[in-house]
Amino acid sequence: MDAGEGSINSAASSVHSRFPLQEQHHFLQRRSSKENLDRFIPNRSAMDMDYAHYMLTEGRKGKENPLGLGGVCSPSKEAYRKQLAEALNLTRTRILAFKNKPPQRMDMIHQALSSSSPVRQTKPTKPRRCIPQTSERTLDAPEILDDFYLNLVDWGSANVLSIALQSTVYLWDATDGSTSELVTVDDEMGPVTSVSWAPDGRHIAIGLNNSHIQLWDSASNRQLRTLKGGHRSRVGSLAWNNHILTTGGMDGQIINNDVRIRSHIVETYSGHRQEVCGLKWSPSGQQLASGGNDNLVHIWDRSMASSNSPSHWLHRLEEHTSAVKALAWCPFQGNLLASGGGGADRTIKFWNTHTGSCLNSVDTGSQVCALLWNKNERELLSSHGFTQNQLTLWKYPSMVKMAELSGHSSRVLYMAQSPDGCTVATAAGDETLRFWNVFGVPEVAAKAAPKSTHHEPFSHVNRIR
Repeated sequence: MDAGEGSINSAASSVHSRFPLQEQHHFLQRRSSKENLDRFIPNRSAMDMDYAHYMLTEGRKGKENPLGLGGVCSPSKEAYRKQLAEALNLTRTRILAFKNKPPQRMDMIHQALSSSSPVRQTKPTKPRRCIPQTSERTLDAPEILDDFYLNLVDWGSANVLSIALQSTVYLWDATDGSTSELVTVDDEMGPVTSVSWAPDGRHIAIGLNNSHIQLWDSASNRQLRTLKGGHRSRVGSLAWNNHILTTGGMDGQIINNDVRIRSHIVETYSGHRQEVCGLKWSPSGQQLASGGNDNLVHIWDRSMASSNSPSHWLHRLEEHTSAVKALAWCPFQGNLLASGGGGADRTIKFWNTHTGSCLNSVDTGSQVCALLWNKNERELLSSHGFTQNQLTLWKYPSMVKMAELSGHSSRVLYMAQSPDGCTVATAAGDETLRFWNVFGVPEVAAKAAPKSTHHEPFSHVNRIR
């Protein structure tokens, strides 16, 4: 149910009643941009200062007092005055002289240059994007778990958003705004601790508090299988890499599951000493980033994975001083990873995953809960906790703040991106799900969005065993 619709109407009516005398500056008609609105400024070097002084003092007396001070003016004296004025060039009536042409308008100069020099065309200036400061839609999310270590929201490639509320997973179709219930798990298995869509946008993985993972077909509303036996406690993080579903648990274990085969555990990664709360595969599918409650970030290389024994990490990154849940791979630089630290750390760090070096660290001033890259621009979005519970849009690599978006009254724990890369959904402990048009216009961004090279994990099978 859209919680924001009724409140918006009532708020609008109250605003009109409270502020009946609004400034109507937006009704003023603006002149055409083609009109010349420049002021003429006199040129001192082109002015006759002596004549100007005479006209402002003595010269004007003849007009104000035509008969002079004594009231009598003889014809001979009047004739002498006229001859003297002509001889001294004092017959002018203008005081200020404008002898130089005004400077030409800049837009006319640019037009002349562009028309006269077709070889060198100036690059058109990109219009500045307007970033809305408020969410465009707000939905109720009652009883959503306010748990930093879980991942309860995901947006699939079929434009359907999934959200876990306690023991129930709901699906919200962004195309028509419809909502449906996918599954409610039993109390002994729940609550749901993580959700993640497969690349095909149809199948979804659901991590549970009892260490199991369920796979569902959202089109037929049917459970396909349950993955069990890998973890000993709740599964709080999930990440897909084609047909491989990677799971991270409170037990510190990371497991690669091949969903096509019966014996689904194919690789394990051991390195975290506490709960794994962040998992992200690189766009190439060769490197896996993991973050944990032990303040560590690990980089795992797929080529080093072994099915016989736990694989060793490629890099162990120890610079964070709090739990690391927020992880985001850069879409335009394959070896660039952004990570965010919890309440005692508050930093966003950037890593070269080939060398393991830290490229930059930015103190955000608050807990970093989630990170998302803009797929079409060099920008990074972060969601935060205490004290402002805001979203911050950063320009990369300068890390200049482009915008700060407020609306949530509790820490913004969960964040997901629409398939076109333009809209961001956020969920918080205030039990609301908000949608922000923070990354631009869908029509423009769709042209620049790269085509996906991932193969569907279920394209070669009719049923998961």
